[in-house]
Amino acid sequence: MRRFIAAAVQMTSTDDRARNLEQAFALVDRAVERGAELVALPENVDMIGPHGPKVSSAEPLDGPTFMAFKAKAKEKKIWLLAGSIAEVSPEAGKARNTSALFGPDGKRIAIYRKIHLFDVDLPDGTRFRESDVVEPGSDVVIAKTKIATFGMSICYDLRFPELYRALAANKAEVLLVPSAFTMQTGKDHWEVLLRARAIENTAWLIAPAQTGEHGRGRRSYGNAMIVDPWGTVVARCSDGPGICIAEIDPAVLEATRKAIPSLRHRKLS
Repeated sequence: MRRFIAAAVQMTSTDDRARNLEQAFALVDRAVERGAELVALPENVDMIGPHGPKVSSAEPLDGPTFMAFKAKAKEKKIWLLAGSIAEVSPEAGKARNTSALFGPDGKRIAIYRKIHLFDVDLPDGTRFRESDVVEPGSDVVIAKTKIATFGMSICYDLRFPELYRALAANKAEVLLVPSAFTMQTGKDHWEVLLRARAIENTAWLIAPAQTGEHGRGRRSYGNAMIVDPWGTVVARCSDGPGICIAEIDPAVLEATRKAIPSLRHRKLS
């Protein structure tokens, strides 16, 4: 791992894919102007809207939306996390919720498909059944790059610490958590869970997020942030679309793991 500047993007996707990509690329450009070498975008960067159109417009890994992010990474010579995009699934009536990491040469470094699907009934009456339209993934994904070893995840995965322990056990130094937390859950759980995953795995954590009103009553909490291995929030987005930036320092990782060697003290696997 080496020292690098990372940016977590906060945006408001809707059912207008062209608008969403325009917003995403403008925020990527802003992050690069501020020196970011890695830019991470949120879950559902391509679209938030009715399930039917999202499934019907899902793309293969070489589809135009994936290729647009590939081209952007190459154009700006950055590491670019396309937080998640609807990928076509072989299962009829479903898509995959897929995160893609691209390198500065445009090469696709890693693909992660969301394992844990958001099937909940919230206290405010909101009901989600992601599994109705999404085929879950099954693989724990590590991305080894020249700047760091990344552990990949998406949103609701955050509630399952065993995934992050598996990532840490496979040498993850930086955890990526592109998300679209609801307002109802985010206000109470988002920061707590992010800091817990960083602390218990003594890892850096980058959490881009959706924010604001997406239409049809859906609203996301925002508060995209970057957390250090001690659990300190070192960068956070304010309201609305934007970016937050922090230096990812391997010395902080090393010092924290030396001071709190919990990964070496594990008794259960």
